Amino acid sequence: MIKVAVLRGGPSEEYDVSLKTGAHVLSLLREMPEKYDPIDIFISRDREWHSSGLVEEPHRALRHANIVWNALHGEYGEDGQVQRELEKFKIPFTGSGSLSSVLTINKDMAKKVFIEHSILVPKHEVLAESDLSDEKLIYIFQNYLHPVIIKPSRGSGGIGVTLAKSFSELKEKIKNIFIYSPKAIVEEYIKGKDTTCAVVDNARGEKVYALIPDGDLSAAHKKEVERLAKLSHQILGLRHYSSSDFVVTPKGKVYLIETNAQPKFHPESSLHQSLHTVGWHPRDFVDHVLSLHHY
Repeated sequence: MIKVAVLRGGPSEEYDVSLKTGAHVLSLLREMPEKYDPIDIFISRDREWHSSGLVEEPHRALRHANIVWNALHGEYGEDGQVQRELEKFKIPFTGSGSLSSVLTINKDMAKKVFIEHSILVPKHEVLAESDLSDEKLIYIFQNYLHPVIIKPSRGSGGIGVTLAKSFSELKEKIKNIFIYSPKAIVEEYIKGKDTTCAVVDNARGEKVYALIPDGDLSAAHKKEVERLAKLSHQILGLRHYSSSDFVVTPKGKVYLIETNAQPKFHPESSLHQSLHTVGWHPRDFVDHVLSLHHY
């Protein structure tokens, strides 16, 4: 019997969706009682770990676990922090390791990697608070079509992402970003069809297997989105599974917007729906991901 500790909750803005992901994984594990014994580990907003209703130090909460399913999203769970703790405890866990998690959640760093590998990304500027001068803002306002997208350089789940249509909005919204993140990204707004594509390691005879992208795309565009989702997963050093967001323009250009190392996973999520599209039961996906560790 494999004891699987499921981490859910946490201190991030995505606390509620993490509870949903965790609850879903727990329910799927309970459908396989002959193989898995799930342990529900709730992490409060102030980072207290709870097991069986009791507050415990992380290493104590995990003392009976063979493996951890990381169902945390955003800060702490997706940015390398909890991964470093689990690596220190030498306990296997699902999802990417600490270094690749840090790289992926830092969107400006990830964009540099994408550009190095000739992946098309929106034209953008990265601003630290110390860079925020009227001269710089005027340059952006004059050199970008409007509206522009403003987002935190560090984050996930679309938290803090806004549109700015005027100079005053640009200035105000960039300042607001520094509440979420040490840097802000100002990005050209790409018009087209939004799509998401998830990938899974060592599935269906492929080293990295792409699920069918969502949305109404041509066969050629779907193939290109799948190729780029696989490539992004590999060049960022991600493991087990990830998902990437794209925009396909009316002229057929495919822009990679961002990659998520820790996709949301519950019945309403894109990942869940994509699994059903390819005839893969979510329970079997959970079993597959856990099998990727040899423990």
